[in-house]
Amino acid sequence: MAFSAASRITNLRRHLDSPQVSINVKVAPEVSEALSLGRAVLALESTIISHGMPYPQNLETAKEVEAIVRQNGAVPATVAILDGTPCVGLSVEELEKLATLGTKARKTARRDIAHVVASGGNGATTVSATMLLASMVQIPVFVTGGIGGVHRDGEQTMDISSDLTELGRTPVAVFCAGVKSILDIPRTLEYLETQGVCVAGYKTNEFPAFFTESSGCKVSCQLDSPEECARLIEANSKLRLGTGIVIAVPIPREHSASGHIIESAIQKALQEAREQNITGNAATPFLLARINDLTGGASLASNIALVKNNAIVGAKVAAALAQLRKREHCQK
Repeated sequence: MAFSAASRITNLRRHLDSPQVSINVKVAPEVSEALSLGRAVLALESTIISHGMPYPQNLETAKEVEAIVRQNGAVPATVAILDGTPCVGLSVEELEKLATLGTKARKTARRDIAHVVASGGNGATTVSATMLLASMVQIPVFVTGGIGGVHRDGEQTMDISSDLTELGRTPVAVFCAGVKSILDIPRTLEYLETQGVCVAGYKTNEFPAFFTESSGCKVSCQLDSPEECARLIEANSKLRLGTGIVIAVPIPREHSASGHIIESAIQKALQEAREQNITGNAATPFLLARINDLTGGASLASNIALVKNNAIVGAKVAAALAQLRKREHCQK
C-alpha cells in the first residue's frame, strides 16, 4: 500500500468479516513518505510517555528514543490518538501535548480505540492498540519496553493482557525486554504458545525478565543478527500466518537490576495493590510507580535504558527488513 507524502490523512479500508469498514488515520508526512518508498519504519507506543514517567522526563525520553531510531536507520512512528484521530507518527508539538497530558490521556488498548475516537478523546496506545494501528498502515516492526502478560494469580483473577491475544491475530514483530517483571512469566509464555506466537530471543536462548537478563524460561528460537530477525519476519509474512512475533532483547548487563531487590519491591507493591483493590488497567502503572519508589528510582532508570536498547535493535531490524524486501523486489 502506498501513501502520498503530501497528505496527512489516509483513508484506509480494512476487511473485517463481511462488511467493508473505513477509518481515517493521520499518517505523519515523514512516515507516509518512508512507507511509499519502502524505507524502514519503526512503530513506537505512547503509554510510556503518558503513564510511564513524569513530565518533562517523559518528553525528553520520547525524543531521545526517536533520535536513536533515526540514528540506526529507521523512521520513528509513535502511535497515539489525539482529539479523536488515530495518529501514526507524531510531530514534536504532538509529542509535547501527549507528554503534558500525562495520565489525563486514556490508556488505550484495542477495546478502547473506538470509544476514544468516537468521543474525540486523547489516548496513549498500549502494545495491543499500537500493533493494530501499525498493522493498518503496514508497519511490520514495533518496539516497546515490555509486553503485558498473565498477571500473578491470573488463574484466579483471569487478568490477562490483551497484548497476548493481539499477538495471536496481528502480524507485527514486537521487540521488548520480555514481559513486565510484575507478571507471571511462565504462564505468559504458555499463553503465547497457545496463541501460536513465535517467541524468539535476541542473542540468547533464554527469555529475559525485563529488569534482569534471564528468567529461567527458554525461548522457541534464538536470533543472532538483524538479518536473521528480518528473515523470520519476512517468512511469517509470506506464510500469511496472521500472528505476531515476540523478539525478546535482554536488558544490557550494566543496567540489569539486582533480581532479589526488584522481587522484594514487586512483592510489597503487589500487596499494596491488593490492599487498595487496584485492578485492571490501573494495576500496571501503580505497580511500576511503587516499584520505582521502593527501589529509589533504580527501576525507572533501568526501564529507560532497556527501551533505548530495544529501539537500537528494532531500528536495525526494520532497516534490514527493508533491504531484504528491496533485494527481493529487484530480483523479480
